[in-house]
Amino acid sequence: MSAQPTMQDAPPAGALDGRVVLVTGAAGGLGAAATRACAAAGATVVLLGRKIAKLNRVYDSAAQLGPEPLLYPLDLEGAGPDDYATLAERLEGEVGRLDGLLHCAADFAGLTPFELGDPAAFARAIHVNLTARAWLTQACLPLLRRREDAAVVFALDDPQRVGQAYWGGYGVAQHGLRGLIDTLHHELRNSPVRVSGVQPGPMRTHLRARAYTHENDFAPVEPATYAEACVQLLSAGGAAWRGQVRGLLA
Repeated sequence: MSAQPTMQDAPPAGALDGRVVLVTGAAGGLGAAATRACAAAGATVVLLGRKIAKLNRVYDSAAQLGPEPLLYPLDLEGAGPDDYATLAERLEGEVGRLDGLLHCAADFAGLTPFELGDPAAFARAIHVNLTARAWLTQACLPLLRRREDAAVVFALDDPQRVGQAYWGGYGVAQHGLRGLIDTLHHELRNSPVRVSGVQPGPMRTHLRARAYTHENDFAPVEPATYAEACVQLLSAGGAAWRGQVRGLLA
């Protein structure tokens, strides 16, 4: 299902004009970069995250690039289906539409032998990285279906890397996400809602720093390197990647 790694041409100016895009993990590395890129491409971006101070900083920078964003503080670890239903209701009431959902929120505590791992940490990683994404997508589908063209995009990690030893619940959830993409694609393939994934190359983020030391890790690049690919998948041009995972290299 994954495509060969490649960088994509920059999307056209105004590729997201008039669209409303919800970005989870908007205060994180890729989430923040994608939020700014989406705003610059014309989208009204809804920033979802749990760290208010960081969200506010991303909000301020995105507001200078495009339409005024919206903030929606929410901790995916503690949120349930009712919370996501409320989110969808508020989106409908305040902006009246949703054209794109970009899943960037992630939880990774660090590399740990499975035998020694904390069961609660394993469950939390499965929930935040897989279950919460599924619940939020489910709640947003009615809004997305009303658009002529809508997109759900999942940010993914390299399955060969996180499928190795010590990645625990995070690695398991990453493999589950690919199954979720397949399932949703086949259910929605004849609907206006496109489902796809984006697999960036190594990024310089706090999550990666929990697995690799900066002194010995020379591969990562800034998350902004991959932000335009997120815009492309959320735009009408992303139709070419329907049901696929877009692999990227810097």
